[in-house]
Amino acid sequence: MKIAITAWGNRVSPVFDSARTLLIAEIEEQTIKDKTYVEFRPGDLQELTARLAQMNVSTLICGAISAKPTDTIAESRIRLISFVTGNVMDILKNFASRQTIDPTYMMPGCRR
Repeated sequence: MKIAITAWGNRVSPVFDSARTLLIAEIEEQTIKDKTYVEFRPGDLQELTARLAQMNVSTLICGAISAKPTDTIAESRIRLISFVTGNVMDILKNFASRQTIDPTYMMPGCRR
């Protein structure tokens, strides 16, 4: 399984619409096998979803996100986990071991 996380330094980018970097990670048997950083343009949603599909990314983890990107990502059949905050490597490790995000990593007011 491959996942993408919007990154801003060592943290999840707080706003998807302003993000410029994705951490792409491959997870096998709850272990992070490979990771790389790639640049992207959040305003070009068609390019982003095509690129994620080409890389076989099944899940995108990000911070706050507006309605249009949410809809476009959902239409592309990529699982979206939004309103996440915290250290990107902590979140990656948490997701790798559980296939979900611990509620403590959700933005205030967004715990589900």
